[in-house]
Amino acid sequence: MEVRRIASYQAVKDYVCPGCNRLLPARTAHVVVVPVEAVDLRRHWHNGCWQRRAKSVSR
Repeated sequence: MEVRRIASYQAVKDYVCPGCNRLLPARTAHVVVVPVEAVDLRRHWHNGCWQRRAKSVSR
């Protein structure tokens, strides 16, 4: 899995965050997670949702 940080000026589209199912509006800094073997399954996450997910997985 590849995790990419996207700066606000790079974010040009709206997405729905899979962590909270809320809108991730354009011009919002966020994280893109790309599975190595399935790049078409990439997902765009709010920074906070991604951090909370990482903490809950490590427990």
